[in-house]
Amino acid sequence: MPTTIEAAADAIFNARDQRCPIKPIRETFDIRSATDAYAVQNINTLRHLKNGRVLSGRKIGLTAKSVQRQMGVDEPDFGMLWRDTEYRSGTKIPADTLIQPRIEGEIAFILEREITDPDASITDLIRSVAYALPAIEIVDSAIANWDIQIVDTIADNASAAGYVLGHDPKALDQLDLRLCGMVISNTASGVLSVGAGVACLDHPLYALQWLARKMITVERPLQAGDLVLSGALGPMVTVTKDSTFLVEIQGFSPLTLSF
Repeated sequence: MPTTIEAAADAIFNARDQRCPIKPIRETFDIRSATDAYAVQNINTLRHLKNGRVLSGRKIGLTAKSVQRQMGVDEPDFGMLWRDTEYRSGTKIPADTLIQPRIEGEIAFILEREITDPDASITDLIRSVAYALPAIEIVDSAIANWDIQIVDTIADNASAAGYVLGHDPKALDQLDLRLCGMVISNTASGVLSVGAGVACLDHPLYALQWLARKMITVERPLQAGDLVLSGALGPMVTVTKDSTFLVEIQGFSPLTLSF
């Protein structure tokens, strides 16, 4: 008989595979702790790796203090990023490949050095980052109606579903990542989300620092070449079919994405 954690992992995997949402796993499988939720996530990570998928990096979630308070937590969470869900600006994604997608504007970091020091400073991190890119994170939930609490989203790979990267890399000294503005809009509804780097744990580099230390504690330290999505710069936007979104982040060329 599978354990409760294994059963929860199977339910999430099947929900994603069949595009059919399920009830919250906190209720169905009595998953109550972040430790158990990450164990659920890890089972599916290992399953994907065994099936031939390739990791491209990590995503950081819950970087807004207001969302942390709403979830009743005091730190972000993390999930895995997969190379087969990386898209270019201008991509059209079939809506039926997802369940109930939403998008966020974010800063992506590409690392040129591994980070193995649990006390890594911001200066150390700056030395480890090759460049930054504008990004759109595609988030999706296997939990029906986004009825999630912290254990549900952690178990569901921090609600990660894919990402779009820009094509104009910038060195960190060319950017003001704390004050950079972000706007998501579309032609049908106008401006849908407004934010700035300060919304991401007060600075996207602080989010990267949290992740780097966390990855060392779980024995998956960040490596050279890893991509890190550092967290939302503003409120996420619900996706509707036949929508085209424009994401503008100060200091970078705009990104577009269609569903």
